Amino acid sequence: MKTYIKSYRKSIAAVALLSGLLFTSCENNEDLAITPETTVSDQDIFKTPARIEGLVNGIYKAFKGASLYGGRFLLYQDQRGEDFINITANNFTGYESWNNSYSSGSNDINNLWSAAYSAINRANILIEGLAVNQGVITEQKANEYIGEAKLIRALSYYSLVVSFGQPYNKDAGASQGVPLRLKAETGTANNDLARSTVAEIYTQILKDLDDAEAALPQSYTSADLNTTRAHVSTAIALKTRVYLSQNNWAKVIEEAAKLAPQTQAPFSTTASEVKHALQPDITVLFSSNYATVESIFSIPMSSLDSYTGQSAIAYIYNTNLEYYLNPTGILGDAQWGATDKRRDLTRTVSGKQYFKKYAKPSPFLDYIPVVRYSEVLLNYAEAAAKTGDLTLAANLLRAVHLRSDPSYVFSATVTSDPVQLIDAIWKERRIELLGEGFRGLDLLRNLQDLPAKGDSKLQTPAVVPSAANYIFPAPNTELATNKLY
Repeated sequence: MKTYIKSYRKSIAAVALLSGLLFTSCENNEDLAITPETTVSDQDIFKTPARIEGLVNGIYKAFKGASLYGGRFLLYQDQRGEDFINITANNFTGYESWNNSYSSGSNDINNLWSAAYSAINRANILIEGLAVNQGVITEQKANEYIGEAKLIRALSYYSLVVSFGQPYNKDAGASQGVPLRLKAETGTANNDLARSTVAEIYTQILKDLDDAEAALPQSYTSADLNTTRAHVSTAIALKTRVYLSQNNWAKVIEEAAKLAPQTQAPFSTTASEVKHALQPDITVLFSSNYATVESIFSIPMSSLDSYTGQSAIAYIYNTNLEYYLNPTGILGDAQWGATDKRRDLTRTVSGKQYFKKYAKPSPFLDYIPVVRYSEVLLNYAEAAAKTGDLTLAANLLRAVHLRSDPSYVFSATVTSDPVQLIDAIWKERRIELLGEGFRGLDLLRNLQDLPAKGDSKLQTPAVVPSAANYIFPAPNTELATNKLY
């Protein structure tokens, strides 16, 4: 991982403080009046509260990397499924993911790996630094910052293990995953590190999320901060996702019930300070208000800190029109009706339907969703159905679907049969979470084939779970610098 370690070797402070100040709290980054410190020594970086806060912001900034949750990680995972058709065969905009043809030298592979481990290393630096520099900030504030660092570390590791490791459900996590780096690295001495098992990675992810839940604040001082900084609900919501990836239905239910304690609609959060609920109009979440209580955690963009061109997911989907929606995919399924409000998140160009959930023009200021309340409800629905509580599962499914299509009726045949109900929940995930990075993850956790897809110009065959390209290959940058991989 020499590519990211070197960025810290000369000055941790220079990188973290500068990028941290650029990320900052999203509501303020249009009119920053702070002159960033860019020449602080490693020894001085933890000596003031402002510098420590800069390090925290730097963790979020790394997590916001274009190849991670700045948007392209979502692109990579969605293109593994069948709901988009590629037009351009452009390797710089995710074609190799769509085509299941990544190699160790692929830019996407190396950039995703580097971005995730950069966020992890920044989190490790903060965690270790606060442990030996006590008293500069209050103990409560230090614990909250560590909670934020652990949550970002957990989600970064989750992104790595679901991409580069075999699905947990293949062998209960016995396969080799990725190197588990929990120490701050400021040089190249520790590049050589063997991979941990997939199970070990999941154990660490869940430990970090449990620690984060215990340490994070219930809320912040504004809706924007409640959307763009981790708080208690963020950790809980992400645990439902991680446990779902393990088919640990009981734990999904346990965590989801913290945020959705009711057994019928309207489902909403009552115990925590942020009262999560579905918004009446889903299009609001992707156009006029990125900071609703449905948006549990999102990556902000501003005119001072956004991505352009091929780094921007909005450019790929909606400006350059490099993928259209597959008419035989979820777009053509009867469960996604013509009057469904989510159809407004698509548009027609030359007879094809294109995806416009990220619809802002350049400079592409759409916030990127990491976890929404609707996902929590669908995670909950699947776990309830898997454990035999079909009434609760159907109520959760209806809550999500009827928000956008109130006239739709799920037949009694569907809601009374666990197989059909789970199939309907999986379809609902494809409709509701389209373009948010879930389709590939859902296929892999269920050990399903990556489906064949294409049109008269470009096609790609199906990939079975036993194939080498069912998961992403290790990047050249890691293979060249880690002899124990």
